[in-house]
Amino acid sequence: MESKLLNIGTHEAGNEFEFSLRQDFMELEPRLRPPFSIAIPTPQEYTQLNHALLYGVLTEPQFAKIHIKHLHGIVSDGYALFVSLALRVVLELYNKLVDSVKQQLIWVVHEIVGVSGVGFDGLLVGLLRHTVGCDYTDRGLWLCFELINLFLANFTSLLEEEPSVLTSALYVYLRLWADHCRVSGNVRVDLLKKLEIEFCVKMLRGQFHWSMKIGRDLVRLLQDLVHVPEFRCIWKDLVLDATTFRTEGFSDVAQLYSTRTSSRYFLLRVTPEMELQLRFLLVHVKFSHLKRYQMWFAKKFLFEPERETLIVDMIRFICCAHHPSNEIIHSDSVPRWAIIGWLLSCCRKNYVEANAKLALFYDWLFFDERMDNIMNIEPAMLLMVCSMPQYVGMTQSLLEFLLLLVDNYDQVRSYTIAKGVSLAFNSLVTEGVNSLDTLTSCDALSPFLKERLKKLLSSTNETLPHQLYPGRLSHCSADASPLETPSSHPKHEPAGA
Repeated sequence: MESKLLNIGTHEAGNEFEFSLRQDFMELEPRLRPPFSIAIPTPQEYTQLNHALLYGVLTEPQFAKIHIKHLHGIVSDGYALFVSLALRVVLELYNKLVDSVKQQLIWVVHEIVGVSGVGFDGLLVGLLRHTVGCDYTDRGLWLCFELINLFLANFTSLLEEEPSVLTSALYVYLRLWADHCRVSGNVRVDLLKKLEIEFCVKMLRGQFHWSMKIGRDLVRLLQDLVHVPEFRCIWKDLVLDATTFRTEGFSDVAQLYSTRTSSRYFLLRVTPEMELQLRFLLVHVKFSHLKRYQMWFAKKFLFEPERETLIVDMIRFICCAHHPSNEIIHSDSVPRWAIIGWLLSCCRKNYVEANAKLALFYDWLFFDERMDNIMNIEPAMLLMVCSMPQYVGMTQSLLEFLLLLVDNYDQVRSYTIAKGVSLAFNSLVTEGVNSLDTLTSCDALSPFLKERLKKLLSSTNETLPHQLYPGRLSHCSADASPLETPSSHPKHEPAGA
């Protein structure tokens, strides 16, 4: 029996998990039609039945209601096993699922949400990870439509039972809107944008106490949408009169600045496959082999020009959701700063480059060592240092951008931001990431920038040590520059590795 679940090429190996689902379905198929046995299944039988029913409900739409009724009749764990199996399908198999199976998957998710199956929030989050803002194909837009309609239709019940999943959806759809708003003349995208605005405004205006759980990155996302009338009003209230949100204990946007965004939100904007490949690059690939893997990665994830915006999400993920162990840091594996440097060099559009740099430095602006993680800010520092002196243009570009942020990001609260950046430098030096002398004494670096940096640090009255700790800089050499790696621009790429 061939798989009705997956699109598998003749040259591809089968999937063990899919095979186990199919095998149990074939073995139990005669028992999946009414009348059903009233005997209580053993633990092993219960597992097999869940396998078989999930395969049946996904591949037999004509019997889906019968299968789900069967599931309701045998369930003894609050649907926990069934939901965990469905989540594996989402995380491991989604990209290869037959289109009709994807439709059935959304149908069964509605059913699971309706009965509040244990773990349904994780299932929704898993599906959210497969929405890609720069994917304007019918398949890509379809998933965005299905999920936004699900959240709107079940808004009240989700708010009562798992409000955190609504916060996750808000993060995703604010980010998606930033991509979708750049598309005009597409009827489907225009309709989707209306639903996205309806949901996001409903959360931000009506449930701000849940919206603010996102933390400081909520401000970053809203800032990218100030040109949209509905979001412009929210932005103005947020920065000028936060009391309009009528949220107890919230009176100023600085309170969001001081709340570090959890890494789980950054996982939402990289697909499971993208996460797997990024972690592989950062753990298993040696610096000497990086070039061929970069070309392969670029062809797979950055080939089309509109996919360039994914770079912003990748950088945020690398900084805040992938923290290598000391063993990896001191090995010859590719360091985070090198991948980020390469991704920055892949930016072709000015607004994408600006957003990518903001993603890199965002935690610097509000850094507080009591609650922030130094690993979130380390890649930017190492990228600036390790690009000198051979690629000092990268260092100058980054340092200039950082200093412009200090002056212009929020002029009302500029001292708070200047202090955050100063504290970031202080923590990086104290923890041995690098010495400030590396930046302030580099002859190739602009004297104006060096003087501006010294002035910033002295104006915030921070006492900064200047010792050099070369142990953490094992990858910093002219031979290991990210700027020597190939561009991701598709027309320059040979076949992938």
